[in-house]
Amino acid sequence: MKKVTLKPTKEKSLLRKHPWVFSGAIKKIDENILDGDVVKIFTNKDKYLATGHYTEGNISVRIFDFENKEIDEEFWKEKIKNALQQRKETLKIDKNNNVYRLIHAEGDYLPGFICDIYNEVAVFQFHSIGMWKIRKLFTKIVKELLPNIELIYDKSVKTIPKKHVEEFSVKDGYLYNNSDITSTVVSEYGNKFKIDWVNGQKTGFFIDQRENRKFLGELAKDKKILNTFCYSGGFSIYALNAGAKEVHSLDSSQKAIDLVDENIELLANQNIKHLSIAEDAMDFIKEMEDEYDIIVLDPPAFAKHMKVKHKALQGYKRLNTRAIEQIRPNGILFTFSCSQVIDNNLFRHMVLSSAIIAGRNVSILKQLHQPSDHPINIFHPESEYLKGLILKVE
Repeated sequence: MKKVTLKPTKEKSLLRKHPWVFSGAIKKIDENILDGDVVKIFTNKDKYLATGHYTEGNISVRIFDFENKEIDEEFWKEKIKNALQQRKETLKIDKNNNVYRLIHAEGDYLPGFICDIYNEVAVFQFHSIGMWKIRKLFTKIVKELLPNIELIYDKSVKTIPKKHVEEFSVKDGYLYNNSDITSTVVSEYGNKFKIDWVNGQKTGFFIDQRENRKFLGELAKDKKILNTFCYSGGFSIYALNAGAKEVHSLDSSQKAIDLVDENIELLANQNIKHLSIAEDAMDFIKEMEDEYDIIVLDPPAFAKHMKVKHKALQGYKRLNTRAIEQIRPNGILFTFSCSQVIDNNLFRHMVLSSAIIAGRNVSILKQLHQPSDHPINIFHPESEYLKGLILKVE
């Protein structure tokens, strides 16, 4: 096994089981270690600490074992089996709920690997070349553990570092049962959605908002609702199925709006009032004339890196301020951030600033998070990324 040795005192984070080793902590590495190789990490005094995948970069090792186990097929199978069991225990998986995240990277002690399940389709997405290199083994294991899976698709070209995409000729494509099929219809709490894993964002759907969509549905009856940054219309479909009076779905991408319209067609009840709007959310909210009972603000990650955190906060604040100003008295605002570098405290302070600027009374009714199939590794606070608030605006 190839070996990485840390500088003195740099083992502290690993002793707390944080799964990343940064390049600045490394004293030396064995010769001929290649990107994606499995390495063992030792202290400066040659004591074993952990095992992970090496790559040249800021995060040099992503750790998947702290117990010095043998890294074989059974090792990986046990991890995926544990993840599946946790989903079976915390989710109701049946014909009305057949979309969920099976593997959530560090949250399931498999850093760099995501697997989403869309009924009989599994979509892999790798963020590290080490995990990508064993994609065929993961394909075999997932097929064994989930015999109902008919297609497995790898969508990693945009998530693996560009240098590795070029060096290893990474391509998106089927790993199991090569097919021309690119989409399927899934059910989430009985709400139907068309999922296009080839052309859609991420792996095809934002599974992490499932419980928050359900909560919106519980509040939506007879309400007029604006769903901004709507992508394929997840919140909109829940609201319409729950008896919303009228729903407007807003996204700057016409492709997203086309997906919304396709999902609207799947509604059992077509006696609904819905409007799709292809427009920039900030521009729309600045000028909007309609008054809404509920507004959903679910923007993309404005800040993916610390250096743009301040700029991102200003963007969130402008958006929330305008929504708070415009919403009807006693309206409900669902507001989110999926920016990892914006923690809960910063997010709440941003909302406070928006309420002060808007000059309206605002109460927090509920705090929102990512669901149980997006588990947070307690040793890895970075795996907590989705935060949200349900606000009452008087």
